[in-house]
Amino acid sequence: MDDRAHAPSLDKDEVARFEALAARWWDPEGPMKPLHRFNPARVAIFRDAIAARFHRDARAMRPLEGLRLLDVGCGAGVLAEPLARLGAEVTAIDPAPDLIAAARAHAAAQDLQIDYRSATAETLAAEGASFDVVVASEVVEHVTNVEAFVAVVASLARPGGLALFSTINRTLAAHALVIIGAEYVLRWLPRGTHAYEKFVTPEELGRACRLAGLEVSDVRGVKFNPLRNLWAASDDVAVNYTLAAARPDVA
Repeated sequence: MDDRAHAPSLDKDEVARFEALAARWWDPEGPMKPLHRFNPARVAIFRDAIAARFHRDARAMRPLEGLRLLDVGCGAGVLAEPLARLGAEVTAIDPAPDLIAAARAHAAAQDLQIDYRSATAETLAAEGASFDVVVASEVVEHVTNVEAFVAVVASLARPGGLALFSTINRTLAAHALVIIGAEYVLRWLPRGTHAYEKFVTPEELGRACRLAGLEVSDVRGVKFNPLRNLWAASDDVAVNYTLAAARPDVA
């Protein structure tokens, strides 16, 4: 049975588009080059948010030691691997089997223990799975129903747990930089990777979190510095941003 048939927020065309890139996902100069460049910034932001929530030292060698973490829409594991190196017990899921195969092969070559599954968030929720941290990075802008997707993510975070998102704001600046610039002019991404109408504002994502019973604790921009050729945390959420939302403890 195709697990994807039971995920109402899933866009099968989007899944197929990314699955076609599986063979070159780990090529730092390939079609996922922008993701590789972006990754250190999002890892640092997520690490700091998790450390703050669980009272850890973010600068420790393995600050996420002992925490159970789910990476939703993991692709071939570019985010899952550094989170595992930081000590988290990582389960990572993606509905595209070819991406999961690439992720498993790469993790094995790095001697990393990551539980990769070709599955949707809905499947894990139906199984009653629960995690300290649930991450959905660069996924929200590819689903068909943001509120339904966020509700599933929230259900997978244990009471007292944390949900982390990174996505793209729906602004003219984002359209210019992400679609026109990155896809058509610089060709950093394959054309058609993003659809402007599916971008989500911080207000919309925050509202979806609150409807799902989460408490938004932090919204942070992620901005590219062309002079230094790197991404870093910023107060500017006009294009890329992250959002942290906690699930309250049971009273």
